[in-house]
Formats: sequence, C-alpha cells, structure tokens
Amino acid sequence: MIPYLFLFAYLLVLLASLWKLFQKAGKPAWAAFVPGYNLLVWLQITGKPWWWIFLFLVPGVNLLMLIIMNVNISIVLGRRDFKEHVLMTFLPWWKVPETCYAQNTYVGPIPVAERKRGLLGQWGDAILFAVIVATVFRTFTFEAFTIPTPSMEKSLLVGDYLFVSKLSYGPRMPMTPLTFPFTHHTLPLTTSTPSFVNWFSQPYRRLPGFGTPERGDAVVFNFPEGDTVVANFQNQSYYQLVREHGRKKVQDPAARLPSIDDRGRRVMKPTGGILVRPIDKRENYIKRCVAIAGDSVQVVHGVLRVNGQDQPIPPDGQYAYEFQLKSAFRQDMLKKRFDISPSDVLDNGRAAVIPMSGSVAEQVGKFDNVVSMHRQDHPEGFYDSYGSWPIFPNHPDFHWTEDNFGPIWVPKKGGTVELNARTLPLYRRAITLYEGNTLEERNGEILINGAAATSYTFQQDYYWLMGDNRHRSQDSRFWGFVPHDHVVGKAVLIWFTKDPYTGIRWKRLFSGVK
Repeated sequence: MIPYLFLFAYLLVLLASLWKLFQKAGKPAWAAFVPGYNLLVWLQITGKPWWWIFLFLVPGVNLLMLIIMNVNISIVLGRRDFKEHVLMTFLPWWKVPETCYAQNTYVGPIPVAERKRGLLGQWGDAILFAVIVATVFRTFTFEAFTIPTPSMEKSLLVGDYLFVSKLSYGPRMPMTPLTFPFTHHTLPLTTSTPSFVNWFSQPYRRLPGFGTPERGDAVVFNFPEGDTVVANFQNQSYYQLVREHGRKKVQDPAARLPSIDDRGRRVMKPTGGILVRPIDKRENYIKRCVAIAGDSVQVVHGVLRVNGQDQPIPPDGQYAYEFQLKSAFRQDMLKKRFDISPSDVLDNGRAAVIPMSGSVAEQVGKFDNVVSMHRQDHPEGFYDSYGSWPIFPNHPDFHWTEDNFGPIWVPKKGGTVELNARTLPLYRRAITLYEGNTLEERNGEILINGAAATSYTFQQDYYWLMGDNRHRSQDSRFWGFVPHDHVVGKAVLIWFTKDPYTGIRWKRLFSGVK
C-alpha cells in the first residue's frame, strides 16, 4: 500500500508541475491535465519522439520512462549538471516542482550539434535503449526458453532452445515490474538472491491473445507449487519435502536434508532457508496440455483418458520399461542406435529401467542380454507405504499412482463443484492459494471466507498438463491443476539445440514444436 501512496503522490506533483512547465514552454497549461495528450506535449517539449508514448504502457518500463523524463525536465529548464539529474531521479516529489516553479526559463533540449557525449555516455544511451526495446519484445511477443529436463522427450529434448509465443494466449502483464533486466527470479552469479522487489506489485491482467491453451499444445507455465522454494533444493517441491521431513526441519536454514552430489554420492546438505516467489517469478515449466477446463481426466494402466476416451501418447512420447538382464546394456550403443542418453539409463547389470518409445522397446527387448521386459505400471496403493503421498492430491485417502490415477474433474471458470470430505482435498489448493479464499473445517462444516459452503464456483480456468516422457515427468499427476493466470505462452520454434553428449543437432535447428 505504501508504494502506491508514493506513486500517487508523485503523479499529483507531476501534474501540477507539468502545468507550469507547459506555460514556460509556450504550450497550453490545460494540456497538462488531459491523459495521453499531456504525454505527447511533454515529449515534444523535451525533444523526444512521439512514439515513446507507447513505452509508457509497459509496466516496469513506464517507471523507467518517468525517471528519464524527469531528468529531461531539468535539462530543458537549464539545470544540466549531474547533481540536478541525481536529485530528479531519487527525489522527484520535491525536485520536480522545485525546478518547474523556480525562477528559470525554458531553454529547450540540448541541440544535437552541441551534444558532446563521451564514449561512455554514448554506450550508456545505446544500452538503455536496447534494454527497453528487448524488455518490451519479450514481455509482449516472444521469449526464449531452454529445456532443462527430459520430461518432454522425445518430443522436446534436453538442450533445445525454444521461442515461446506470448501472443498465442495473450501477453500477461508483469505482476512484479521492478526487476533486474533479462533475469527471471535470481540475480546473476548468485543462487538465491532475488532479482525483483515484491513491495511493488500489480494484479493479474492479460491482454487479448489468439486463443487459449488447447489439448496437444506444448505450454510454458509458472510452476504452481513454486510459490515457496527451499533455497538449496530448488529443483524439488517444497511441499513434498515438507511431507517427507516436516515443515520445521525444511524451514530451518541450518537443518540438513539428503541430497546427491555431482559425483552421484548421497550427502547431507543444509536447506539454506526458504524463498517466497510471486506468480510470474516462479520456475518456468513446459508440459503438454492434455485436458482443458471442464474435462474429466483419468489414467488407467498408463493410458490417459479424457472424458472417457483413451488418448494416444504423442508419437515421440515415452514410457519407462523395466528389464531383467543377463548383463548390462552398452550405453554407447543405446545412444548411437536409439539416442538414449546415458543419464536416462538406470542399470546395475541385472536389472534396468529405461524410458523409451514403444517401437524402440520392441527392438531392445529382443537383445540377447534381455531376460524379460515390461512397461512400468504402478498399481493403486503402490506409494501407501512411503507415507509422504507424492501423487496429487497428496492425501492419505487417495491411493493413486502416476499409472493409475483419477478420475478427476478439471475446474472451469463459472463451473461449480460440490464440497465434501472426498472432493475437498482435490480442490482445496485451487480455492485457497489460486483464488485467494480462506477455507476452514469447523464442527463438520466447510467455511469459505467465514461462511458455510456446500459448493464452490471457480473464478478462472484450469488445465491438466503432463510430460510426453510419462515416467520421467513431474507434472499434474504430482501437483495438480495449472491455473490460467500461471500460463506464460505456447512453445512454437526450436531455434537452437545441442545434445549434451554429441553436440549441435543440426537437423532440429529452426524446426517447429509439435
């Protein structure tokens, strides 16, 4: 609230000051109070191009533009020393009116012929302009994204560099606009220092797009469970770590949890404390949209069913196959013949588990060293003995696995679900964390925002996303629905790709995402 008070106070001061500035520059004073037109006149007075007005529409960039224009007020009124510019930048509430109402005259912007800028100043202008243009481009059109995990193989591969279209579903306006340029959530050269400030934020808003996520789209989104992150275990779900180790231990920066080091050894590592992130600063994930709002989802023996209809796995999709062996596989041969990365092969010489397509599994199953082979299929109740409920809704009353799951209804905006002991675990997180309600159970009643409720009507659409690599993907089967306000964009183009073992994949360059 306090940042908004400062911003509101600045805008009031600015309007009153522009009125005086316009008078000194020979412009009508009333123009200072006409939204939009006052910006055009201000740009004209300071010698800036008219199209800069569009930069004032971009959250984050518009704050930078106001600082630049404040400095130009001092320039056109004859105060051109460095001290004046610093004061205009950091104390505009005082310095803008003081400069505009002082005994000075309008002298105009510095003529181009008289601008004797040093090399550093010229580079500074160029870099500042490049940052503004690039920020606008990646906010409203396309943004680069990297595939870090094998959850989408073989459709998308580790080492693929993608362009993600923000236009497909509508550009989402930044909710935390004050951030270090070209970073997501962490400052460069650090592991946990935030690159953004959360004391100034904006509500969720999205511009119109070409459509909404459809079944089959490769969707980039902010990880729904990424609102809280353990500093030294950022690639693991905070909520699953809490279920396994307890909240008190996970939140203790000095407490140690088991981890695997770079050499594959089991070690104990301190948690480092927790980090809290807003929606648009949560980790970016990419998965296949397999069900949209209003659909019913079920997985039976590894086969996905949507609205009761079996859905084929994508042509390049994979399952995990379990092998009983006479001897270990040759990993170099698997890589050369089938493009199976050594990091995907779990093989102790007697047994192996490898993700692969059905056609590849049929060939590998005929090898002389293979005794038997079957596709992984964990039955319901498989995880009951673990006691940490890794499968959504992460509740002891549900015995689902990644291979035998559901059915479950995907919430739809305006759709209503009955609330009872069976449905509440499925929709509690959506009702509370994603839609901002309070929910409690008291004396057998369910209270939402303090009022008794037997049903709930959802305020936004949700989606069900899964990886094409069915058994190597942490997806909706583990953490549930993806809210529409978490959707970033649609993956559309592979502009570069490099295999960690063999180098550039030349045939995949500039190919479309299927």
